[in-house]
Amino acid sequence: MSGHHDSSYAPRSTFNLASFGIYVVIALFALICLFPMLLTVIVSLSSEDSITKHGYSLFPDRLSLDAYRLVFAQGHVLAQAYFVSVFVTIIGTVLAVVITGMAAYTLANKNVKYRNGLALYFFITMLFSAGLVPWYIMCTKLGLKDNIWALIIPIQLFNPFNMFLVRNFMDSLPNELRESAYMDGANDMRIAFQIYLPLCVPVLASICLFYAISYWNDWFNAIMLVSNKNLYPVQYLLLQIKSNIDALKMIPSGALNATVPAETTKMATVVLTIGPIVLLYPFLQRYFVKGLIIGSVKG
Repeated sequence: MSGHHDSSYAPRSTFNLASFGIYVVIALFALICLFPMLLTVIVSLSSEDSITKHGYSLFPDRLSLDAYRLVFAQGHVLAQAYFVSVFVTIIGTVLAVVITGMAAYTLANKNVKYRNGLALYFFITMLFSAGLVPWYIMCTKLGLKDNIWALIIPIQLFNPFNMFLVRNFMDSLPNELRESAYMDGANDMRIAFQIYLPLCVPVLASICLFYAISYWNDWFNAIMLVSNKNLYPVQYLLLQIKSNIDALKMIPSGALNATVPAETTKMATVVLTIGPIVLLYPFLQRYFVKGLIIGSVKG
């Protein structure tokens, strides 16, 4: 007994070549992923002449803030557009997640008689669309024009794909949870909000990111339904700035006193628009993969 040596208690080596190799590969991959973002920031801080002569470079000949001066030339308008985008993204995402979660709970509830027919109805909307003209007429008839709800309700408020992800996640939960809650006298509203939705945090965090990105990047609703400049989201405002710069590029260079910062302004607009989403993702990342995997394995 004394001569027996248990290998499980042998000291582990502090240096593992395989782990070191994995860390090196991951670090290199992370640097490759960060390279486009770093290049975008540097190009936005470069002079237009430097880009024209040498192209995109991590080490430009001359730095310049002309692009940011052009974008911030109307500071109040840009601040207003940012406020509109942040408000629309927060309110729209919260409403969309709640509506999606409630619809998913209905389809996951085996006591709902026609839940398979409802699921087919939602699935059909993923394949077919009535078209742009009926969509516009319906929005105007519902009063979704030149108001903040025109940026929240159309298109982004509900996505059937996200709903099916949540429904599949709920299907993986034991049905005994619902049955025992019924026996204790709870109704479906209480079961959904106090039992099912708290257990679905991983998949809800995933669709929250999807909805937030969709709302933040949206400019189509503003083009189609908004003419009030005070309601322009930041994406639409920056799209207008880019369009104005492209128009200035058509003017002969001799007629302008300075070079139009076209390329640097494009990169500056990218830097200004990706910030909130980049800050949001780390908070949801730990739920993201788990939510997608569990929500997609069952159909």
